[in-house]
Amino acid sequence: MWMSSFGLQSFVNLASAPLIEQAMRQEGKYPIRDHMELWKEHRDRQSLPYGLFIKQGEQWYHLRQALNQRLLKPAEAALYTDAFNEVIDDFITRLDQVQAESASRDLVPDMAHLFYHFALEAICYILFEKRIGCLEPSIPKDTSTFIRSVGLMFKNSVYLTFLPKWTRPLLPFWRRYLNSWDVIFSFGKKLINQKVKEVEAQLQAAGPDGVQVSGYLYFLLTKELLSHQEAISTFPELLLAGVDTTSNTLTWALYHLSKNPEIQEALHKEVVGVVPFGKVPQHKDFAHMPLLKAVIKETLRLYPVVPTNSRIMVEKETEIDGFIFPKNTQFVFCHYVVSRDPSVFSEPESFQPHRWLRKNGTNNHKFQHPFGSVPFGYGVRACLGRRIAELEMQLLLSRLIQQYEVVPASGMGEVKSMARIVLTPNKKVSLRFLQRQC
Repeated sequence: MWMSSFGLQSFVNLASAPLIEQAMRQEGKYPIRDHMELWKEHRDRQSLPYGLFIKQGEQWYHLRQALNQRLLKPAEAALYTDAFNEVIDDFITRLDQVQAESASRDLVPDMAHLFYHFALEAICYILFEKRIGCLEPSIPKDTSTFIRSVGLMFKNSVYLTFLPKWTRPLLPFWRRYLNSWDVIFSFGKKLINQKVKEVEAQLQAAGPDGVQVSGYLYFLLTKELLSHQEAISTFPELLLAGVDTTSNTLTWALYHLSKNPEIQEALHKEVVGVVPFGKVPQHKDFAHMPLLKAVIKETLRLYPVVPTNSRIMVEKETEIDGFIFPKNTQFVFCHYVVSRDPSVFSEPESFQPHRWLRKNGTNNHKFQHPFGSVPFGYGVRACLGRRIAELEMQLLLSRLIQQYEVVPASGMGEVKSMARIVLTPNKKVSLRFLQRQC
């Protein structure tokens, strides 16, 4: 535990699982993660309402309660299985096309890029019931512009976080940042308005009883849990949250499976033992795939999507390890450091999914602190889309391991992580996909 400062702000940094647990368990009813000043500045300049990531207090709580429905429980997430499998079918077709274009006819030169397109297609289908062409050989212009803008927004956010405000008119980062957000909101608003028109048309044609509730936005609008303006402020942010998270995690998972053929073979045997060749995995099947779940947990331990998170304790004093901190103290949780702490995880730098498996009711490895790896957060401010993300990754990873043996491309070497707000590979992950025989 140590103090640090940046500009006029002071922080208490926690790089210990027990200390993070102490802080998280003292959250109030309306936890504040961060004030998100950069995001607020864009919304204020464009007179846009604040979304889920920016709202605080009771306003945040009521919006979050509405959004929790149809997402938070595993049984609710299972409703989207067929939609995910439809997108996965198209992803595998696209995967085969990319391989066929390579000289060896089995190489995918940039896995993260391909997974990013899959994740965006999947989350748009879940949120809006609309396919946007991310997995077509030729991607629509507005879709490719949106994808590029997301990357630019995160990239320029890093510069703006550390540069003083007086540099904004002199350097290009502020303008690029604002322009990127404008594109992101324009893309989201277009999809939302299309869905609103569909809902209104159905209401006029058949009345409330004739509306078919299926997609997430459709459900929220028809149940009057969300207003049009709340959707416009929130859903572009949900698009972001639903893309970077799963695409990077899937990339890291395949990278490590390709480097650990024994683990990959064990996972293949587990998957085909439950879902033979020619069958498509369903939600209920994953109860019988503990190694698959362990692979995802181990990947998230090594590469938490957000390497650091924070809480601002506004309601009362906070006691950590005998020290008393006043109200409005901002605590920084160093998740990346903690999840590689040798006092919590044995051989923490190595990829060992089996550490998450239980044998005869006990862990195979020594005691692991429950707050040693909390990639989806904790408490009422935990990740809204956790169950959706887990289902998406389980469905896709099981299909890929069922059908292919994945090996590293020659000369790829070691891939390391870098922080771009979220944790990403520092170079392209190139993999070969060898079709398995039935």
